Amino acid sequence: MNSQNSAVGETDDLLGEGRSAAVIIASTSAARGEAADTTGPILVDWLRTRGYDTPDAIVVRDGEPVGQALRTLLVDTSEHERPRIIVTSGGTGLAPDDRTPEFTAELLDRQSPGLIYAMWRKGLETTSSAVMSRGVAGVRGRSFVINFPGSKGGVRDGITVIDDLLEHIQTSIEDTTDHGPRV
Repeated sequence: MNSQNSAVGETDDLLGEGRSAAVIIASTSAARGEAADTTGPILVDWLRTRGYDTPDAIVVRDGEPVGQALRTLLVDTSEHERPRIIVTSGGTGLAPDDRTPEFTAELLDRQSPGLIYAMWRKGLETTSSAVMSRGVAGVRGRSFVINFPGSKGGVRDGITVIDDLLEHIQTSIEDTTDHGPRV
């Protein structure tokens, strides 16, 4: 999160300015009110700090409710109004109702598995269970979607990796970068 911390208060680092983002939390216990959502506030704060107009996290049960939340944002919302960044947390493990990656993958135009690989690699610095996360990342239209694990540590690792790449991801999707001459 070093890039994020250095970005606070720096106008040129508010790359999300004029853009929206959304956070979906897949947690049956949090959706039922039996447990606190511990990752949503971290993700929302990160995106807001980067300048994205980000409402509070959408908290849903694992399984089909995650798919419905994603479809609402990526299919039912006009492309012009869709969030540019959609981050999910939770539902990426091995439990029977951990289906966030499946619902995400079916809605993407293109996947970017290297981003998930980088998150695994970062997570492995502190815990061997990082590789159990089955998240996916990719693009639908001009929206970037990525699945983070449901743990605070996994979310912090994901932010560390993705924050450094967020500007390049955004400019690539929006096709506003000058790629320069191809060598």
